[in-house]
Amino acid sequence: MRRGRRLHGGQGNVADNDGSNRVWCIDYKGQFRLGDGQKCYPLTVTDGHSRMVLCCQGHPGPRDADARSTLESVFEEYGLPHAIRSDNGTPFASIGAGRLTALSVCGHRVPAHYAGQAAGGWPTRGHAPNSEAETANPPARKLQRQQRRFEQWTEEFNFERPHQALDGSTPASAYELSEHAYSGEVGDPEYPGHYETPRVGSDGLMKFRLVTVYLSQALSNELVGLVEVADGKWRVKFAGVELASCNERTKEMKQIGGSARASSKGKKYKQRVSPMRPV
Repeated sequence: MRRGRRLHGGQGNVADNDGSNRVWCIDYKGQFRLGDGQKCYPLTVTDGHSRMVLCCQGHPGPRDADARSTLESVFEEYGLPHAIRSDNGTPFASIGAGRLTALSVCGHRVPAHYAGQAAGGWPTRGHAPNSEAETANPPARKLQRQQRRFEQWTEEFNFERPHQALDGSTPASAYELSEHAYSGEVGDPEYPGHYETPRVGSDGLMKFRLVTVYLSQALSNELVGLVEVADGKWRVKFAGVELASCNERTKEMKQIGGSARASSKGKKYKQRVSPMRPV
């Protein structure tokens, strides 16, 4: 990852006029085989305002743990954004409650970290420059060597190349570091005072009054919010994402969302949503 270069905010006709770090886009941009036959999946994180490539990291697969580790490294270097956008592929979305994965839970906790702010945006289709065409033709033999190519390409893209959307300026000249530093941990989401706020267990089970239901493994140990919408009927939310409706009297819960997901090839798979009964 690039370090040690000073970043200066600039003028320029950028697409997102709200400024740097309002929206970041994260995406696994294609895949290819290295010279030794192993697969390489480039994970790219970009700033929507300046087009700054904050990260281009090669992974052996689209794995949640690898993506989260890389994203946390980006937080440490650049600070926190207001929202993060991705597509609906692995590991950014699932067919579970709210289509959440462990990684997207982390992504939703970032805007929730801003007190009193309802920033959203995981997942929505993102955009990233294609590093593969310029760094993998032909690909390096080993992932470590390919990573050095990614880093050289990122340096050139950010600091040397003029960008049409920036009136010919470079992305680095239009980017400013986030004012919100990453302390190593993002706190629990904040909910209005009239919400009930149970914490999901490590097994994905949520206990609420007389109801114990499986909510999502992705939400293990996370704080969720329940708001009563009618007598005995509740909506379950995590940060700004609606997860389920809960009927206190019938002791049933019905999942909201998660009825479809997109694969890496863009196919959509549908799953019938049925009530989840107490366990």
